[in-house]
Amino acid sequence: MYIVTGGAGFIGSAFVWKLNQMGITDILVVDNLEETEKWKNLVNLTFDDYIHKSDFIEALEVGSVRNVDAIVHMGACSSTTELDADYLMENNLHYTQYLAQYCLDHKCRFIYASSAATYGDGSQGFDDDHDGFARLRPLNMYGYSKQLFDLWALKRGMLDKMVGIKFFNVYGPNEYHKDDMKSVVCKAYHQIRETGALKLFKSYREEYGHGEQKRDFVYIKDCLDIMAWFLEHPEVNGVFNLGTGQARTWNDLAKSVFAAMNMEPNIQYIDMPESLREKYQYFTQANMQKLRDAGCDLHFTSLEDAIKDYIQNYLDTENPYLS
Repeated sequence: MYIVTGGAGFIGSAFVWKLNQMGITDILVVDNLEETEKWKNLVNLTFDDYIHKSDFIEALEVGSVRNVDAIVHMGACSSTTELDADYLMENNLHYTQYLAQYCLDHKCRFIYASSAATYGDGSQGFDDDHDGFARLRPLNMYGYSKQLFDLWALKRGMLDKMVGIKFFNVYGPNEYHKDDMKSVVCKAYHQIRETGALKLFKSYREEYGHGEQKRDFVYIKDCLDIMAWFLEHPEVNGVFNLGTGQARTWNDLAKSVFAAMNMEPNIQYIDMPESLREKYQYFTQANMQKLRDAGCDLHFTSLEDAIKDYIQNYLDTENPYLS
């Protein structure tokens, strides 16, 4: 059995789709659906059962869940604006600690989501070398909760027995329920359809022009290929970056969205809220050498091709979900 926590969420449901593509359907989805639209991510997928995240730990403890091959732990509060630190400690840190220990005790594969948010303002670089983790200073509580688990596992010598993935700016199908946390690609598509224009934040640093701030944007389908590779290579362990290794500007992204929609670019630069200016990241770029050195044959879809696939094969269709 393969267990995917956060299995109705963005990356989690996409990975269930990937498992289905690999011929795997003996899957337990763990999540918290509540009154969200996340359930729509599951409609096109094949899996064995669903269990609420609050009941999952007990199910493991009493042994009602057995014969686990792997737990792919994508479940977490991923909001970078969440202010309830106690909730993040319990949901993102302690929950992950339990699952990690369970997998070590039961000798099953454990793959979990860390985050590029652990890198903070980027002043310490974007290298996934374990020795540098203690120097990182996340800018928000979400990133800090992710860093705390990385440090906890590192201190206990566990990182050579599991895989952590520091996702950079992921975009693609099945993210529609994320409200304000949706990717800019998704937001841009809808904004352009409604207004014919796209608004981007102005730059407040001389070295960056408006819209020239850079991010490492990575397509969900490329992430799934790497995650599947980790599943198939249990000898590879540690914390790894997952970006493309190539930073692109917001202007590049905007032009790619307009091109995929067969429209001429119409970009408007607006003031950034005061509350964001001190926390805003002007540059992120994953160092992908560690994954290459581990033997993963990397191939990432270009920003232009990925956005074209996302818009023309999903956002512009009646059924925008992975199926």
